Amino acid sequence: MTTDNRQQTTVGRRHATSVSMSNVFVHESSYIDDDVSIGEGTKIWHFCHVQSGAVIGKNCSFGQNVNIGNNVRIGNGVKVQNNVSIYEGVELEDNVFCGPSCVFTNVTTPRANFPVHGVYKKTLIKEGASLGANCTIVCGHTIGRHAMIAAGAVVTKDVPDYALMAGVPARQIGWVCECGRRLDENIKCECGRSSQIENGNLKIEK
Repeated sequence: MTTDNRQQTTVGRRHATSVSMSNVFVHESSYIDDDVSIGEGTKIWHFCHVQSGAVIGKNCSFGQNVNIGNNVRIGNGVKVQNNVSIYEGVELEDNVFCGPSCVFTNVTTPRANFPVHGVYKKTLIKEGASLGANCTIVCGHTIGRHAMIAAGAVVTKDVPDYALMAGVPARQIGWVCECGRRLDENIKCECGRSSQIENGNLKIEK
């Protein structure tokens, strides 16, 4: 067990009673492979599998039946709900929310008889973005900071910061504030934050 400068804990394979070490909790039904780094305060619940090379930040939460693929990078404060697979090639920055059964991919033309190994398209989910239940993120795209993807949407292109996306394929139907509320027609939020559009992009004033 080692700790790096991010106060993360490296653990070996585990399948025993509920594990709590340096404030990391892993349920007894979950598997943690060798060479995995998990930040303090993170909780991994029932029937999860964290594969080799994954790096998970501090204060994250993973619901039931979550699979984290080889070499996946996950930031601090990330919340992943039940039944989500985060495949190799996907990166989640800090404070990303993944709703139940949201879907990631890492190959655009999968074939059972022509498998692809180690050559995956990158998908980046930027800080504070939220992915709704049952949405699909087609690989090779970036979801902008604090963007909101509606439940069931299928994202097939890059998404701007603060964009509200819905439909199949997903299209932008508005803007959201950093707090998550939809902005009104005057680009104002109930929370009091000010914002403006510059060159087609939303800027939130702190």
